[in-house]
Amino acid sequence: MDAQEYFDTTPAPQGVEDVAQRVREFVEHNQRLSRRVVLVSSGGTTVPLEANTVRFLDNFSAGTRGAASAEHFIASGYGVIFLHRQFSLEPYTRHFTHSKNCFLDFLERDAAAHERAADGGAASSGSSAGHDARPRRGSLRVAERLQAEIAEVFDKYQAARAEHRLLKIDFVTVHDYLFLLRRITMEMSPLGKLGMYYLAAAVSDYFIPQAKMAVHKIQSGDGALTLSLEQVPKIIKPLVQEWAEHGFIVSFKLETDDAMLLPKARKALERYGHQLVIGNMLHTRKHVVHFISADRAEEIRLTPDEVAANFEIETHIISRLVGLHSEWIARE
Repeated sequence: MDAQEYFDTTPAPQGVEDVAQRVREFVEHNQRLSRRVVLVSSGGTTVPLEANTVRFLDNFSAGTRGAASAEHFIASGYGVIFLHRQFSLEPYTRHFTHSKNCFLDFLERDAAAHERAADGGAASSGSSAGHDARPRRGSLRVAERLQAEIAEVFDKYQAARAEHRLLKIDFVTVHDYLFLLRRITMEMSPLGKLGMYYLAAAVSDYFIPQAKMAVHKIQSGDGALTLSLEQVPKIIKPLVQEWAEHGFIVSFKLETDDAMLLPKARKALERYGHQLVIGNMLHTRKHVVHFISADRAEEIRLTPDEVAANFEIETHIISRLVGLHSEWIARE
């Protein structure tokens, strides 16, 4: 099934046109400021097994790279459209969500407010019979040990909002993702070379077409389950040739076999004609990535000191991409 057949035979999810309107307004605002805009896709996609979905297949991805990259793009002056899996990591909040600590561990009682409330309660206890003299427990505040860290992230988040640099759009299924990606990239096309497409989402490779999907919950009493899945249509080609033909397009390739990474990345470039593949291996993806283009291959690797300091490799990735995007814009 090619992309056009897929879109012709699959019902569009609700809300796509509402998203298109939000993207249009975001793009127009950033165009007035001559600001570059990047679409960052992030997180995994589910594949429903039933129309009334109870069971589904999923991809492993928490959205770590996409969320971190979105922050670094904003810091580099871009407007960011963040197309992300619902409940995956998001820019700024990622520092405190998906933590091993409960978010309530970030808070503490304001001791001074508690003492003032206690004093006030004691002073008034004799003036009104039957009055509940128990002191109020005081207000909550961010724990002292975390105030500087949270304040820094909060200020960056507030600035991104105030400057209209971040638009968040979520998806769940692979169908949501494909329809939203098509619509968003079409709305971004007026940006021309000022648009970048950073496709970091872990998109499912297989799906069940609507016409072949069970309507109701598959019954376990029917015995062993055999599934026949079809390949998800490759949509980078129409993205490159039709939806965003002048944009700077970056795809990702994750492998577990070193010998396959560079050949598969180069094959993707030849097949789709986009500008760059960022390749990484499953177990070293946080420390090493490869930039593969039509005429070069380069490695970005964290130093041992950077690894020890929990430095984010996305800082280097985005810095390099901003330079490559500038070169792309400068070309005739």
